[in-house]
Formats: sequence, structure tokens, C-alpha cells
Amino acid sequence: MRINGRTRVVGVWGHPVAHSRSPVMQNAALLEMGLDWIYVPFDVDPERADVAVAAIRAMNMIGVNVTVPLKERVPAYLDVVDPAAARIGSVNTIHNVDGELRGYSTDGPGFLRALGAVGWPEANQAVYVIGAGGSARAIAFALAERGNRLLIANRTAQRADALVDAVNQAFTGAAAATPWGDAPVTDTIDIVLNTTSLGMHPREGECPPVPEGLLRSGMRVYDLVYAPTETVLLRRAREAGCETSNGLGMLVQQGALALSLWTGIGVDDLPVAVMEAAVRAV
Repeated sequence: MRINGRTRVVGVWGHPVAHSRSPVMQNAALLEMGLDWIYVPFDVDPERADVAVAAIRAMNMIGVNVTVPLKERVPAYLDVVDPAAARIGSVNTIHNVDGELRGYSTDGPGFLRALGAVGWPEANQAVYVIGAGGSARAIAFALAERGNRLLIANRTAQRADALVDAVNQAFTGAAAATPWGDAPVTDTIDIVLNTTSLGMHPREGECPPVPEGLLRSGMRVYDLVYAPTETVLLRRAREAGCETSNGLGMLVQQGALALSLWTGIGVDDLPVAVMEAAVRAV
């Protein structure tokens, strides 16, 4: 890849963002596709999200991916927000279309595609969701739309309650809240999903609170954290006989959906295998 006067810029915003594997993944795809684009990480101060959004238009960037803690801050500064993203109040992809800044969320669809990629069911499951941030909101709505039943726990109970209310307004009775660190220790939970940053570099030794006895053989545990590859939660789940998956699959799938938005190329025609190989090689 050679940068010249015609090279276009895309990127990822976060705070922090140095751990992100999106640049290596997306640049591998851009090289494979022969596009004169470059994908760059930007550490963006959450308090200056408005300035950052304005810079997309000022610098004629194609767009950016948005990660924590900015997903719920940027929608207010965009020209258009996709109805699905507006409903969850979270944007993870911005597209600059002739100066009009459009916001989308590829997290929910990306998560469902990641479940399918590992052969896990995408519908009619009981899912214990840990966390209620931007990613959790996107995933919760996507899961509820597929007929899954959600039990949501968050350190701040009010956020869990707010997410439950929002989901149930769209999908009656699909979600309920439970206290942080609490869940019924029964065989009714099919999937445990961690959407928090607990266990992520540089806090590898941390683990979201999972009730003693909840993890059991045959259960599925998905951790959105992908650095490190096996978090404390996933190690404990594996030792308990659970099927496990980290967030690399979702990273790839949501990234492919974002690339599809920017390029106009259908996601199934993108070099998704190249993206996955690049991110797993890091």
C-alpha cells in the first residue's frame, strides 16, 4: 500500500484505541481489494466528539468506525442516523456521503453473523447479557428481534433497567433485568454474553461477576473481548465444559458490514476470509 495525493482515509475512533485490531484487518481487506484507501486509528477524547465528527467532513474522510466510549456520544452530531441505530441510541459506523454524515450500527447484525459462523443458534435462546453499554444495546435489540429471551445485568442497575425498558417497548416481554453478579443458577440459560471491557488489555486479570455454579457443560459463553484471546471468563467457562468464543468473529463481521457501507459492495463479496486471517495473525 502506497500513500499518495489521492489516498482516501477511513479509520477507527476509541479511547483507548491502541489495542484495536481493526486497522490490520481493514487494511488487509483494502489491499486485497486494490483500493487506494488507508485505515487509521484515532484516540478521540469523548468530550470532543463533536469536533471529531466535524473533522470527518472537513477532511473529506470516507468514514470511521466508532468504539467505546464514543458510540453513544456521536449520534447527536450526525446529519442522518439509521432508524435501527437511532432506536438503540448507538452508532459504530459513520459514512460521509458527499458531505452528509450518516450513522449506522453494525454491531447487532455483526454479532448474529458471528454466532452463525461458529455454528451457534441465533434464535430462541435464553441469553444472560453482562453489561448495558453501546454494544450491549445493539446486540440486545438484534437478539430480541430473533426471538431470544434476555436477562440483563449491569453494574449500574438504572442502565440495565433502561435497556430492558427500551427492548420491551419494541419486543414485548423479551428482556428482564437482574442485579449485577446475579442470575438464576438453572439450566434455563443457554448463552452467557459479556459485553463489558472487563478482562480486556490492560486489565487481563479482571472478570465480570458470574454467579457460582452458573457455568455448566454444554452452555455457550461469548466474550466480546478479543485481546487477550482467552479472557479469565472464557478460561473458567472452558474449564467448566462450556463452548466458548471470543469477540474476534464479531470484530470481523461488524467490520465487514461497515466496509460494505463505505464501498457499496455486498458483504458476501468482500474478502472476509482475508480480514479474519489478518486479525488472527496479530
